[in-house]
Amino acid sequence: MILTTAAASAAAGSTTTAVVAAAGSFTPPEVQWTAVAPLLVVFGAGVLAVLVEAFVPARLRRAVQVSLILVALVAALLVVVWQCVEWLGPDKPGAVVVLGGSLVIEGISLMFQGTILVVAFLAVLVVVDRSASGQDAFAPSVAAIPGSDYEELARRRGLEQTEVFPLLLFAIGGMLIFPAAADLLTMFIALEVLSLPLYVMSGMARRRRLLSQEASFKYFVLGAFASAIFLFGSALLYGYSGSVRFADLATASTAVVQGGSPDGWELLWLVGFLMVVCGLLFKVGAVPFQAWVPDVYQGAPTPVTGFMAACTKIAAFGALVRILWFGGLGGTLDMLLSFKTAMWVVAIATMAVGVVVGATQTDMKRMLGYSSIAHAGFVLVAILGFNPQGIKAVIFYLVAYGVATVGAFGVVSLVRERGSGGEVLGEATYLGQWAGLGKRSPWLAACFSVFLLSFAGIPLTAGFIAKFGAFSAAVEGNPQLGTGEVLAVVGVLASAVAVFFYIRIIVIMFFMDPAGTLPDGPADLLPDGPATPGARVEGDSEGLASSPAQTSVLLADGAPQVTVVTGLGPTAVAVAVCAALVVVLGVFPAPLLELVGWATGIG
Repeated sequence: MILTTAAASAAAGSTTTAVVAAAGSFTPPEVQWTAVAPLLVVFGAGVLAVLVEAFVPARLRRAVQVSLILVALVAALLVVVWQCVEWLGPDKPGAVVVLGGSLVIEGISLMFQGTILVVAFLAVLVVVDRSASGQDAFAPSVAAIPGSDYEELARRRGLEQTEVFPLLLFAIGGMLIFPAAADLLTMFIALEVLSLPLYVMSGMARRRRLLSQEASFKYFVLGAFASAIFLFGSALLYGYSGSVRFADLATASTAVVQGGSPDGWELLWLVGFLMVVCGLLFKVGAVPFQAWVPDVYQGAPTPVTGFMAACTKIAAFGALVRILWFGGLGGTLDMLLSFKTAMWVVAIATMAVGVVVGATQTDMKRMLGYSSIAHAGFVLVAILGFNPQGIKAVIFYLVAYGVATVGAFGVVSLVRERGSGGEVLGEATYLGQWAGLGKRSPWLAACFSVFLLSFAGIPLTAGFIAKFGAFSAAVEGNPQLGTGEVLAVVGVLASAVAVFFYIRIIVIMFFMDPAGTLPDGPADLLPDGPATPGARVEGDSEGLASSPAQTSVLLADGAPQVTVVTGLGPTAVAVAVCAALVVVLGVFPAPLLELVGWATGIG
């Protein structure tokens, strides 16, 4: 036993010596703190927001949280602008490798980060808005069982849910990492950091609590499934290349062309790459991973829906561009053509499902959800051009889509139902309830019309320039992989179909009379009460001519009336700014296109 103990001690000593020797050869990576400054600002503000929840008195907590998140987003955006000026252009570094190659900060990633911060700031303006009576879009106690005595007590006591602000900051931080990730592990961490807060925020709606919690659960389960697919695909790519870094994946793909890998490993690469891309396609809502989109968009609090629809899509497409351009998309021509064929099927199916099913919707938020699916297909058309102009078109498209989406959901949050006692309830999302909105609130209906026309790609809006750039990139194509005229034609046809349900809403707002009217005037939210059980069914209504084309938007007698929350709150400011940006980018797109071209090095 003594000999055994001595041998064990000797073995332990030799192991310790080996560990010390190995530790002595370790060289810690040099951290470029200025390169990660936007991330430090956002994540630092998120940590500080958590401390605010713990130590700041309840009466001051909301004001501190709102000020903190707005200042953090502005500060992070200013840092991104400074980085663009310092690093981009002739005789400048152009790219900075951070944390031993985990992140790469260069022109493309900076453009995506700047876009995320601008759109997130506008979305946060909608989130922070509330009525003069102190109500916002979030439940006073998210953990309470819907309809329980505890929830009613929390409402009567006027409790506020300010935990949404640190959740927003952490989600934005994950989004900023997404387009700058240089390896699969970092990208997976970013995926989880941005997703987990969204799962929680989707279940925080003040009204329709069961629907909100159902949306949160669906989003969580399907999101976990997509994350598992991404992780398993990363494992396959690691087995293929021996590394998770994008540069090493590209090197391994080159070795395949030169005959440096065993026969049959092309299938391992293809399956792994497709699984990683599938994890990202879930976040953008592409077919066949779109099932969560309409349910979550409908059930989540409307401000969170706008934030999620715009910012998450920008970040996910930024990660997809990073994967396709720097993540080892290479190898033999057969490997590339197989991947191209699979992605073509996804893009065509995404556009078709988005516009065909979207045209049948009678709920505004679900309709915007299917519209989001269709736009994911349009962006995929630009990406599948596999040329530098496609990247330029993607960034412009995401800017145009992001501001229009935030503005559209901001408008939805202002159109409310009114109960029989005059109290203002939740959003009026049934299409028939929007009849006559052009007379009730002309400026709001006009702004919403601008967003819808941009979604449809009508000239003089940002959406037209965005779609033209996307389809042009597909037609130009890649010398090795060919052109994408078929994708462009399908995209044009899908856009033509989508015009129907966008214009239909404009017709409802301006050319149809409501089933009943209430005196106009400032409306505000009163203390919560049980919703008036109005019948949301299809049928005839007095004073309205019925036809087969109209019955999908008519309301039955007794349905809740509609009012518009008036005032110059943050939501109204966000809607006005978004509408102005949509028009300006549609009339004068050159400055943004030149900025994107300068930042990315694409003429």
